[in-house]
Amino acid sequence: MEEADSTGSSHSAPKRLALLHSQNEKAAEAAFRLADCNDFVSLEDAEAVIALGGDGFMLDTLHSMLDLETVKPVFGLNLGTVGFLMNRHIQSCDLVERVAKARRFTVSPLRMEAITQSGERERSCAINEVSLLRETRQTAKIEISVNGRVRISQLAGDGVLLSTPVGSTAYNLSANGPILPLDSRMLALTPISPFRPRRWPGAVLPDSSRVTFRVHEPTKRPVAVVADQKEVRDVAEVHVEIARDKEMTLLFDPGHALDERIVAEQFLT
Repeated sequence: MEEADSTGSSHSAPKRLALLHSQNEKAAEAAFRLADCNDFVSLEDAEAVIALGGDGFMLDTLHSMLDLETVKPVFGLNLGTVGFLMNRHIQSCDLVERVAKARRFTVSPLRMEAITQSGERERSCAINEVSLLRETRQTAKIEISVNGRVRISQLAGDGVLLSTPVGSTAYNLSANGPILPLDSRMLALTPISPFRPRRWPGAVLPDSSRVTFRVHEPTKRPVAVVADQKEVRDVAEVHVEIARDKEMTLLFDPGHALDERIVAEQFLT
């Protein structure tokens, strides 16, 4: 049996599944029950991964995929709070059949390189967003360049973020950024509580863009950068672009796919 991805291409349906779960009690209990009626294999031998938990655990799971030689598709079951990146958890043992029917969505993370005030370089990937945030009561002042051209010479405010379509309904949306369709091939550049330029709403950029942030007065106005959960403090400069070599695949039940939820999110009141 074959499954189709978001572009209509076909793939052989995974049969060897690995099981990962968060540490919350509901997820642990569900994992115990599923292990009773499914023959799970190790992560290294699996063709796909079942992730039990919430959106935070899904992000942890996807980040763990980045360290593997072969990135595995991930089918999430929601046992957390929001579960935007997850499928509904149903008490059943038909996981192989359910995964075989799933739609595939390929997502590319952001690659972040941060240079600290001391000259150290830190690299990380972000599936949702890379955000720069002031560390103290002092307003952050940040220069923003796109593909080597300065677009904002000085953004004054709490910070700024660059979001993927997957992350556009998360922190980006809370900061009044735009919701991006999953297949838009765009990135959202969104200010966080901007003071100057006062009316700058942010920008939507092609995902081929390389964005550079430079911190003005970094000693007086220290800034941290966060790539999903990884934080680097006291940065002087940050470079962000799509990591084309780190594509990951999310699996969704038909009718419960991520692209539809991103569209539906725009009509919530």
